[in-house]
Amino acid sequence: MVAGLATLVVVGLGVRYAGRGEPGRVDGWIQAAVGGVGSPWRDVALATDFLGEPVGAAMLVVAAVTGCLLLRRPRAAVLVVAGAGLTVGTTTLLKPLVGRTIHGEGNLSYPSGHTAFLTALAFVVALLAAGRFGLGRTGGAALVLAAALVAGAAMGWAQVALGAHYPTDVIGGWCTALAVVPATAWVVDRLADAGRWERP
Repeated sequence: MVAGLATLVVVGLGVRYAGRGEPGRVDGWIQAAVGGVGSPWRDVALATDFLGEPVGAAMLVVAAVTGCLLLRRPRAAVLVVAGAGLTVGTTTLLKPLVGRTIHGEGNLSYPSGHTAFLTALAFVVALLAAGRFGLGRTGGAALVLAAALVAGAAMGWAQVALGAHYPTDVIGGWCTALAVVPATAWVVDRLADAGRWERP
């Protein structure tokens, strides 16, 4: 259900802002409140942004995969890589389809790949933690959604504060992760069950 609703939001915002190069009304309100932060908050935003850059993202993925392998959870390691990778790949494919820009024609902005990546990684790690600690359906869902919300909000704030994305780009990135990761987890489970891997 979450994945379905998130997909509708991604598509709806994509259609709404397709081919545009300016903020919408909601974007303007949020940018006025969040944009243009000074030190030390700009340093915090830059550090958060680094986690979505290739080097920072690779470090996070390697750390998560290493943890999974040390715990002898190969299925979880596959989900970390596939969940984050397919989420970022989806945002990369959507950007030229939507064609929304910021700061000039060459800067495609919708949906935010940085926000999508960190949300996806937090989603997967929380999903694995919920399973490992036996939180059950309700407790596990609450943990997963809370982790995705916190990670998405943190990276989204950084992207808007640095002027790299419109707020609606961030919402689109967050929802992209919520749409892609559950579907990826389902596929990984089916493949792993067929190959008799352990459950995460």
